[in-house]
Amino acid sequence: MTDLLERAGELAALDRLLADSAAGGRVAVVSGEAGAGKSTLATAFTEAAGPRAQTLWGACDPLLTPRALGPLHDIARRLGGPLRERIGHGARAEVFDLLLEALDRPPQAARPVVVLEDLHWADEATLDMVAFLGRRLALCRALLLITYREEEVGPDHRLRTVLAGLPRGLVRRVSLPPLTPAAVGELARRAGRPASEVYEVTGGNPLLVAEVLAAPAEGVPPTVRDLVLSRIAELSPQAREVAHLVSVVPTQNGFAVDRLDAVEECLDRGVLTARGPGVAFRHELLRRAVEESLSPARRAALHAEILAGHAGRAGVEPAWMVHHAHHAGDTAAVLRWAPIAARRAASLGAYRQAAAHYQRALPLLADHPAGERAALLEEYALAAYHGGLAPEAIDARRQALALRTALGDELRIGENLRWISRLSWWLGRPAEARDAGFRAVEVLEGLPPGPALAAAYSNLSQLFMLGHEGERAIGWGVRATELARRLGDLDTELHALVNIGSARTLAGETEGIGELRRAHEMAAAAGFDDHAGRALVNLASFAVDAYEMTIAEETFDRIIPFLVARDLDGYVRHLLGHRARLHLARGDWQAARDDAAEALTAPPHSGGARVSAMAVKAVLEARCDVPGGLEDALVAAEHGYPTGEAQFVCPAAVALAEAYWLAGDPERAAIEAKRGLAVAERFGHAWFTGELAFWLWRCGGLSAAPPGAATPFRLLIAGDWRGAAAFWQERDCPYARAEALAHGDGPAVAEALRVFDRLGATARARLLRAGLRERGLPVPRGTRRPAGRSPGRPCEAGLTARQREVLALLAEGLSNADIAARLTVSAKTVDHHVSAVLGKLGVSSRGRAAAAARERGLL
Repeated sequence: MTDLLERAGELAALDRLLADSAAGGRVAVVSGEAGAGKSTLATAFTEAAGPRAQTLWGACDPLLTPRALGPLHDIARRLGGPLRERIGHGARAEVFDLLLEALDRPPQAARPVVVLEDLHWADEATLDMVAFLGRRLALCRALLLITYREEEVGPDHRLRTVLAGLPRGLVRRVSLPPLTPAAVGELARRAGRPASEVYEVTGGNPLLVAEVLAAPAEGVPPTVRDLVLSRIAELSPQAREVAHLVSVVPTQNGFAVDRLDAVEECLDRGVLTARGPGVAFRHELLRRAVEESLSPARRAALHAEILAGHAGRAGVEPAWMVHHAHHAGDTAAVLRWAPIAARRAASLGAYRQAAAHYQRALPLLADHPAGERAALLEEYALAAYHGGLAPEAIDARRQALALRTALGDELRIGENLRWISRLSWWLGRPAEARDAGFRAVEVLEGLPPGPALAAAYSNLSQLFMLGHEGERAIGWGVRATELARRLGDLDTELHALVNIGSARTLAGETEGIGELRRAHEMAAAAGFDDHAGRALVNLASFAVDAYEMTIAEETFDRIIPFLVARDLDGYVRHLLGHRARLHLARGDWQAARDDAAEALTAPPHSGGARVSAMAVKAVLEARCDVPGGLEDALVAAEHGYPTGEAQFVCPAAVALAEAYWLAGDPERAAIEAKRGLAVAERFGHAWFTGELAFWLWRCGGLSAAPPGAATPFRLLIAGDWRGAAAFWQERDCPYARAEALAHGDGPAVAEALRVFDRLGATARARLLRAGLRERGLPVPRGTRRPAGRSPGRPCEAGLTARQREVLALLAEGLSNADIAARLTVSAKTVDHHVSAVLGKLGVSSRGRAAAAARERGLL
């Protein structure tokens, strides 16, 4: 630690975080360029912490395809016990829970410090683990220390999404700059070297400085490659062979080599360092420099040597074997290990890594039997689907279908057609989805009734439900449930029950709401989390569409903690887009922004899943006169329009019509409103019909509300602005109420302006004032926004209504259990709300939350 110059501030920051973790978990995010000293800083910090910390160290490696949960495997070896026993066999949820349990029970007087190095190389499951820990850190006294290379993490890297989702009040970012010339000069002086020459070559990069100063004094090698190769050139042939062998093993955990004398020479000369069970280069840059100096043939031979030496060992990591098999050019070994690695990754939720392993093997199967190729394509398609790679999944299903058709395998033909149907819908192709769905049923009905046929029936039920064809959706759903019950297929039965309840709810039948709630309870009790989630996700989104605010809020409060606890992030992000619509309607615009932003952190893909969040973002920008509203509305339309479905087309059309109207282009606004209205009427959706009819009427393209338009829009179009305003007042929708008042008399218009000003709807208020001037009427002055307030941002720190209730009870000193009893919700729901409150207030404890609430006048 004597040469750890200019890092005292960073060490002090980490030490403060460790101390603060006594009041709840903390996260340190350490970043910098390669060689900036991230590992050195982490090591110095944990050494200085001594017995105060139980350090659990895990690292990501630059393998061809990252090993699933690689860092957790490292931690499991350190912890032992149930986590080590289950890490290779248990489901992801189980091993995550075991890790959390270990963090909750550290050795006496020690606080857990989880160090996860080089997350720029992390697999999907490891990033999910970071998100899992982040959500629970507020209730866990541990420090999570993350390192990554800034230059390796681009704008679309998922690590950015994960870091953005960590509780803001618990995270401290530490960026490591290069050393200053003064620090380099001090180190050079100690080594008896000219300081200016060292700084000129290294730019202050700590790793390069250390390597230059360790090199012979005569001359300074200009690159890392020259530095390390000059050192290796001085080794004996046997030691040089060991260094070359270790250079093709990309791991920080050390590689065991049995040539002891040669290993000792490498250690003595500083070429390698002892690490874990073996030896490794001191830095990935040094290892890579040696590896890249070898000829392709030499590298392949070394990979083959490692592969042969480990092929028969028990407990070998499959992803590691795939890496060496690929680089050795050993086709048979790739075909042996890639499917094993893929299945291991999929079992741990690292679906994208699983898909990458399958992609590695599939081109090598050209001369294998058609059935073997089809089976691997089907496995790949399933991994790609779960990994959010729908285009790749549907291509693989089509290839598998062609092979199964040539083989005459009717059962697999039907199953592939059902999957093609499902994937077509996800890709925004509803007509193709129905065609493939009917073909699947036709094929499978020619076989003895089985689970595949029941699933095909339920698939059609879901497609018709999504198309608002309730009678057909229920008919196919009943056929699915009857067959599934005869077969004892609870999975398909629950899927169909959700479809039936959803169809009835969409048709306005109140019993559908109860059916969805019962389906949720049945599925949750049986462990079918996906079905349990979908039941209430559907109910919440339908309630928002119909402005049933109370049902929507109750459902959000119930289902979001359920989804978060089970890491069903796809559903969470989809639902946050709908909750953003609820906040938008209720006038809680900062909460709407927050939810929309989080919903849009999902990797972009085709289809309409992100349209709700996109539309909210666009509308807020347009109303508040923030640049980009019209452009974002066009992006929402690009995603929503091709689907042809009301749930995606209509919110995009509403956003685009409003954005054009606010931008002063009523003709284009009318075009978009008319386009959306045609879809809304075709689907029989009263609320979208009413809202889009309102926009068309406002733009002069409609004189009377169409049949079936929802009440408040019908009233306003008919000239009853008082009735419309009263309706929105009852539903607690201030902006919609102000829109109705804006069509009224003088006092009503003045009230509308006050609401627009309070909400920060700058563009809408400006247009209303301009209209008053044109009519020669008095123009009320705008209200002055308090200092520090941004447009549309309420004083409540972005807290939802329920979160404000929780904060008030928390400030009274109530426990989570007491709050749960007072609000008649589950304790888990309260846990979720408390964590959200702490994050939004940027505080770390309940007491500080109460103090902050009083200081800001939130109580």
